[in-house]
Amino acid sequence: QVQLVESGGGLVQTGGSLRLSCAASGLTFSAYTMGWFRQAPGKEREFVAAITRSGSNAYYADSVKGRFTISRDNAKNTANLQMNNLKPDDTAVYYCAADAARTVYTGTIFYDYWGQGTQVTVSS
Repeated sequence: QVQLVESGGGLVQTGGSLRLSCAASGLTFSAYTMGWFRQAPGKEREFVAAITRSGSNAYYADSVKGRFTISRDNAKNTANLQMNNLKPDDTAVYYCAADAARTVYTGTIFYDYWGQGTQVTVSS
């Protein structure tokens, strides 16, 4: 059974940092594009970042580019999202997702597996 489990969420002040982790099991981790999405109250789930199977290429939403860094460790079946200079607008539930497609997609519909989400709250 495939499981994606996020961790590392919490409450931070504006300008602070958090590092989210996604532990994957039940799948061949290196065969999947890994992505991070977030959903704020009253809003649609939106793309944050994605990384290719080998980790050679990463993609970011404009809203987080330069502040967030996605990474993966295929030996540990783990994907990470380093979030720096956090803003109140970053407040959301953050989800880890896995996509078996060769091409990196930013739409939620393309991802095959999802974690349960972890809450990130940025206060001012």
